[in-house]
Amino acid sequence: MEGPPPQPPSEPASEPAAGRTLQADLPPDLARAAAELAHLGDDGAAPTPVPEDISEKDLALVRRFAKIRGVFARHGHLLWWLHSAYALTFGAFVMMYASKGYDNARWMVVLLCAGWLVLVLFFRHFGTGRGQKDKVKDTRSKLRFYIFTLALKNLYQSMLFFLVPFYWKATTLDSPNRFFLYLLGLLAVLSTVDVVFDNVLMRYKGPASLVYLFILFACLNLVLPALFPDTRTLITLLAAAALATLVFFTMHVPLKNLARPVWWLALLASLGAAVFATFAGRRAIPPVPTHVEVGAVGPQLLPDGRLSMHVSVLHESMIHEMHGLTDVVTPGGRGDNLFHVWRHAGVEVQRGAVEPSGDPPPGTVRLRSTLRSFNLPPDITGPWSIDVVTEDDQLVGRVPFEVIR
Repeated sequence: MEGPPPQPPSEPASEPAAGRTLQADLPPDLARAAAELAHLGDDGAAPTPVPEDISEKDLALVRRFAKIRGVFARHGHLLWWLHSAYALTFGAFVMMYASKGYDNARWMVVLLCAGWLVLVLFFRHFGTGRGQKDKVKDTRSKLRFYIFTLALKNLYQSMLFFLVPFYWKATTLDSPNRFFLYLLGLLAVLSTVDVVFDNVLMRYKGPASLVYLFILFACLNLVLPALFPDTRTLITLLAAAALATLVFFTMHVPLKNLARPVWWLALLASLGAAVFATFAGRRAIPPVPTHVEVGAVGPQLLPDGRLSMHVSVLHESMIHEMHGLTDVVTPGGRGDNLFHVWRHAGVEVQRGAVEPSGDPPPGTVRLRSTLRSFNLPPDITGPWSIDVVTEDDQLVGRVPFEVIR
């Protein structure tokens, strides 16, 4: 503030001077805000006569509102960053809630439906791009705009931060599926930055709907096994891609257009392209919610199926038969057949089905495989790994170890 506003005129409130104006009673930088808040003018550019029945008390109330508006106008960017800090804190609590168990994933269906509804209503009501400014002018339209954006921000943040713990567990950080996690994490952080969210996602329908398409696909990939247990991971992926594409299509094409055959062909082509792209890129998508909880390798098995020792580095003289154990968490059921793939320096040495072994912790299945001596390469030194993969070659997890000379 440049200083306290001037005192009201001394004449009685019931008989204001004919030429008195509200803008004249306020500092210049607050006159526009007072005019909007009091609904006394269109844009504050020209002086607005004070109604005959306004009192000094009402005038003081308008002045206080104008001061508040001035504070927001001057310190809006600071408040943006404070809200971003709050959003990050909120996201951390959402991640803690998601980490409590896979059963909470069913709530994502509610968030997905709410997000789709708010997104569609927002852009249909306020438009997109520069056209939004023509529809967001008076105080009421601005209030509706802020309510919609706040609701959409919280929905985006809730969904993104809820997904992060599940995809973190299912991602192998030295494999291509890590980039899916990186993109998910980047969007989660950007959803808390109001400058980006307000100026891009809330301004343009294209980026907003593309981000929602990615969120919808990632959510469906996680949620469908909770709704339909024991579903094969590839089927879940393709169904998620098809459903996400269908929702994306309805966001951009009015339903009345489907009465024309050309739009049905466009829809079918879009669905086919999405399903094919997902099938081709399945190795780059973590197979949530299945993941490897614990993995180990050792040279000898105990009678109860456990390893006599867990090793990460061993001498080549110790290798005669190597045994690998992996505890795999399958909260969505056993819809996939799993395999162990033994690799030396990234080259596949042995692939085969696994066998149940020992007494695993609740909620997991312990799988065992053995690397036979006749499969060993001439030079066995160097990095090794045991990859747990689905029958469709999606990487569930990896157990690394090294052989030295």
